[in-house]
Amino acid sequence: MHFTPRREGLDSCVVYFCSMNRETTSTMQRHVYLLMAFVLGVPQLSEAQVITCVPCDMLGMVVNVGSQENMINLYHSGQYMTHPQDQNVFMWEFTDQQGNMLHQETIEDQQFISFDHNWPLTDTISVTVHFVNDAANLDNWYASEDLPLTGNSINCLFEDQLYWETGEPTPWGSWTFIHNNPGVDLNAPTGIGSLVVGQKKLIKTLDALGREVNQAANQILFYIYDDGSVEKRWLLEE
Repeated sequence: MHFTPRREGLDSCVVYFCSMNRETTSTMQRHVYLLMAFVLGVPQLSEAQVITCVPCDMLGMVVNVGSQENMINLYHSGQYMTHPQDQNVFMWEFTDQQGNMLHQETIEDQQFISFDHNWPLTDTISVTVHFVNDAANLDNWYASEDLPLTGNSINCLFEDQLYWETGEPTPWGSWTFIHNNPGVDLNAPTGIGSLVVGQKKLIKTLDALGREVNQAANQILFYIYDDGSVEKRWLLEE
């Protein structure tokens, strides 16, 4: 006499044990993760605590390899590291050692600046970029580092100098930053003078191309104040 098991029962058994195995595996994975989080101190950030930007001194400028004797191409890490990216504003200025403005440009939502020039290769060029994003709040980063919350948004100043370097490792020559300075947070107090409470003063007004203007209707203008703040406005002609 031969015993033949019912296929339905076997199938249901297999399904049951497979289901139980998946549940057990999922539970074990959760337990392992929680154990690792406890042992290694892995922070569990909520969606509201997602870090969308980092402090100014963690950002910087780099000369791209495509730069040539009569063309400069720079990359700024602030665009990649700061969100929302469409609110990133970079105000670039290039001057010679006498303070003459060689190039001025305001760029939004873009990590590169590139343009042709006729600078002598013997000159040292000063580069300044003011980077702002009023929608990028630093508090989540401060919280992740157990630092006091400030409510500050991105307001960074970068200053460096470019020169044409020849020799190793680029015997053919390349534009190179001298100092590789990190950014300075213009929100941070810089001395006793910053403790004086007063009304901020307008320093200059720039259009979207970085040109200084008095007043102009039907275009975006950037108002630069002495406390480092920047206001973007759209003026309509009455």
